[in-house]
Amino acid sequence: MHRSRISTLLIDAPHAEADAAAAFWSAATGSPAWPVPGEEQFTHLDAVVPGLVTAVQSIGDAARYHLDMETDDVAAETQRLLALGAVEVGAWLDCRTLRVPGGHLMCVIPVHSDPAEFAARARVWP
Repeated sequence: MHRSRISTLLIDAPHAEADAAAAFWSAATGSPAWPVPGEEQFTHLDAVVPGLVTAVQSIGDAARYHLDMETDDVAAETQRLLALGAVEVGAWLDCRTLRVPGGHLMCVIPVHSDPAEFAARARVWP
């Protein structure tokens, strides 16, 4: 048995456009933006979507949006999503990147939110 939840909405922008994208989304949503310490590729946007971390991510690829699914068991959650039709396309540290039906990307990541919030919002899977 493990638990998971969608925890993060990432606005992926090419490196050359990431600062402008962060400034735009900050102004468009009225949300303060700041770089994430130790993870310079991310600019956090404060309280854009209640219950979700929202950030602009600087990437070396085309612009897109993607979701992160946080879980207390990355291997089990990855297997659950693969059984639903996702395809694993990459890995980074303890995270797995999947392409889901419809073509979107999703990352499966270890729990990074407040433990009480995770416990309150996560679904339990057999």
